[in-house]
Amino acid sequence: MRVLVFGAGGVGGYFGAQLARAGHDVAFVARGAHLQALRQQGLRIESTLAPLHLPVVTADDDPARLPTADIVMFCTKLWDVEAAAARLAPALAADTLVIPFQNGVESHLILRPVLGEARVAGGVAQISATIKAPGVIEQSGPYARLRVGAFLPAQAPRVQAFAQAARAAGIDVEVVEDIERALWEKFVFLSPVSGLTCLTRQPIGVVRSDPDIRPTLVAAIEETVAVARARGVRLGEDIVAATLRIVDWLPPSMRASMLHDLTHGNRLEAPWLAGAVARMAREAGLPAPVNAAIYAALKPYVDGTR
Repeated sequence: MRVLVFGAGGVGGYFGAQLARAGHDVAFVARGAHLQALRQQGLRIESTLAPLHLPVVTADDDPARLPTADIVMFCTKLWDVEAAAARLAPALAADTLVIPFQNGVESHLILRPVLGEARVAGGVAQISATIKAPGVIEQSGPYARLRVGAFLPAQAPRVQAFAQAARAAGIDVEVVEDIERALWEKFVFLSPVSGLTCLTRQPIGVVRSDPDIRPTLVAAIEETVAVARARGVRLGEDIVAATLRIVDWLPPSMRASMLHDLTHGNRLEAPWLAGAVARMAREAGLPAPVNAAIYAALKPYVDGTR
């Protein structure tokens, strides 16, 4: 399978490397020092699950100069979705399927007007991974999983083909019937955890165990669930309890990727996480004071502090 990984950060770099090791034709879109390192020394994955080094990889900053792909793993940061989609569009074949693997719940809605509705499926990446250094991806934690699904029936065969290729590469992947629900199940967990670990500058162990912070986390989860249900997403009745079980299962040292960005002075995805919850709550006429406060506190750092 020919796979284009647009955004060779933690998610795209890790899963793209696993596909390449299995013999698939994988090309990476990257930029800056990371791109230079990929060209000069290849891609190294430091991982507790699947460490590897690809001494030679195909990489460029222009997708039009790379081979046409069957599948695009769209893995940019959320602030770059529209601009990246415009760069990607001329490089797609008529039957290329684009699967965004990003943190929010709106990327597919942004991609459709640019790439075409028929080309955009859905994906969820469950992994803790970051760029440790140019050309080096560090994966930590006990899991690295993908969930994929079709929004349109015609997409299903290509989604299944991608899942089969990923399984052959040793990737834990599941094809789900309701990909919208899967996106929100992750969002209900990720947005509150990212917001509270950033707001406190502490790992999840502190957030979940402190008697004053934990209720704030629970409230942020409940607000996010209420927004999802107002938008017609069919979440399980036990979604809050299920999310808290995941929170309590995580290693206490776990830090959200947005906390990594905050501590390194990088841009933040907060407008598409807590900020999106607050915005969608207003649109639905729902209260979301916790998410609104999280976003307000992080807003001065959204554009980075370098």
